[in-house]
Amino acid sequence: MEQLILSSLWIIFLYATFWFVVSLITKRNDFVDVARGLWYIVLCIYYFFVWDGSQREILIYGLITLWWLRLAITIFLKNIKKDEDFRYAQWRKDRWKYFYIRSYLQIYILQGVLMWIIAFPALLVTAAEPVPLHIRDVFGVVLWLVWFFFEAVWDWQLAQFKKDPDNKWKILDTWLWKYTRHPNYFGEVVMWWAIFILWSSVTHGIYGIVSALTITFLILYVSWIPMLEKKYEWNPDYEAYKKKTNKFFPWFPKK
Repeated sequence: MEQLILSSLWIIFLYATFWFVVSLITKRNDFVDVARGLWYIVLCIYYFFVWDGSQREILIYGLITLWWLRLAITIFLKNIKKDEDFRYAQWRKDRWKYFYIRSYLQIYILQGVLMWIIAFPALLVTAAEPVPLHIRDVFGVVLWLVWFFFEAVWDWQLAQFKKDPDNKWKILDTWLWKYTRHPNYFGEVVMWWAIFILWSSVTHGIYGIVSALTITFLILYVSWIPMLEKKYEWNPDYEAYKKKTNKFFPWFPKK
């Protein structure tokens, strides 16, 4: 276990440093959003080839890889045609004096640590004795696949909405956006809790709850939802949308 922990931390450190160098060359810190997804894939590949994989491990590695590869490709295709994401551009402007050291520590190293924490249950499953799959695991996989499908559909719907220039700064409030302001993030959280079902069966696997809790906390209170809401807080249409639509959990709109 100790060897697995140390080696995975070294991988995270080298990977974070590599993407920091990429950011210096391209002068774009938003590549870290692409790197975030590939982070998990790199760890899963390492666990798979270096340690003997059980059926449960291979299933978990496969689901994680499928999810993050889709997300990394989606973010890359969305960002490559635009300037640096407004969050990082503003950060670059506000913290210019110590920008490079702070971006290395606060964007890349910190992201790496958070990604390692979120991926920690995969490490637990890798180190644990194999446990046969059972009906609860089938439920977890089905739950994950259902929400993965809906995530892909919602991303496509949002992309189609944004593609129309007449919709700039307009609010998408149809389909599931009628019931929650952030259906994609809700789906992502559900998927991580579905994976928790898979790794909770192994020895000490219950500690894997730290992964689902961390991703839920980050999405709800730290970065994704708070930053997106702040981006639109000036928009009166969005303020009206907020008053009638739940932020996270889908529910009927208020009248």
